[in-house]
Amino acid sequence: MAVYTQVSAEALADFLARFDMGELVSAKGIAEGVENSNYLVDTTKSRFILTLYEKRVSADDLPFFLALLDHLADRGLPVPPAVPDRTGRTIHEIEGRPACLIQFLSGVSVSHPTPKQARAAGAAMGRMHEALRDFTLERPNSLGPDDWRPLFERCGRDMDAIRPGLYDHVDKALDRLLASWPRDLPRAAIHADLFPDNVLMLGDRITGLIDFYFACTEVRAYDLAVMHGAWAFDAAGAQYDAGVGQALVEGYAANFELLPDERVALPVLAEGAAIRFFLTRMWDWLNTPADALVTRKDPLAYLRRLDFYAEHGAAIFA
Repeated sequence: MAVYTQVSAEALADFLARFDMGELVSAKGIAEGVENSNYLVDTTKSRFILTLYEKRVSADDLPFFLALLDHLADRGLPVPPAVPDRTGRTIHEIEGRPACLIQFLSGVSVSHPTPKQARAAGAAMGRMHEALRDFTLERPNSLGPDDWRPLFERCGRDMDAIRPGLYDHVDKALDRLLASWPRDLPRAAIHADLFPDNVLMLGDRITGLIDFYFACTEVRAYDLAVMHGAWAFDAAGAQYDAGVGQALVEGYAANFELLPDERVALPVLAEGAAIRFFLTRMWDWLNTPADALVTRKDPLAYLRRLDFYAEHGAAIFA
């Protein structure tokens, strides 16, 4: 989450007048994340998240995201569907941006998950994949393997200003990874970004799975690989927590079958996830406007994950 587009109190009050959700009490921009503009909105009736879609989220993709959320909500998953206005519309425009009013879910995101919390999160992903078995809509992964090399070249040798030799190091890793990428594994709709800050918890209980705006049709086990890299390391990517990593995989496999070929491919998929987040973080690091209310994230934290998986991935996923 972030704030790129400023929303005036007057514009927000006019926007809320389309709904039966009470009058505006307060609104606060949320600075975490790097993708969309988000506000925590309190009304006289309830609390909501207002999301304005920017950067990598196309308005044309919103029907896919909202249909996916409705599908999961109908099957009892703790996800936040968009709130319809009096006419039934969920996709709107405010301050020149496509926008949705999203139900607020209680809970907090953990910054240092325990193995028990990780097991619960892995189980939630397993249940999500089970619920998506019969979801038929598709959306290409706009940040999938075919997009990594072009994004890498767009970042270019400017990345060497962060660490000398970085461009050549990632170039070699990318060549190796793309040559070994598994393209014959089961594909399905996935979240593709289930970091700890996209999972809400009360204690060890999952209360919400949020921020589905990278959801796409992709190799299904890649979703677990993304989650593993996000949960099983410290923020700097310097320390691996084997207990958390193992608990994630065990929780997932206890709720959705992890096929033998998927397990074998997890080291490569985890390297791919590390490359993907390294590249998008690098692009944002080099290109985020100086005046944006947004938290830039260190791309080197995912380079460390990449190098760790390249050396130890086969052992930790065995």
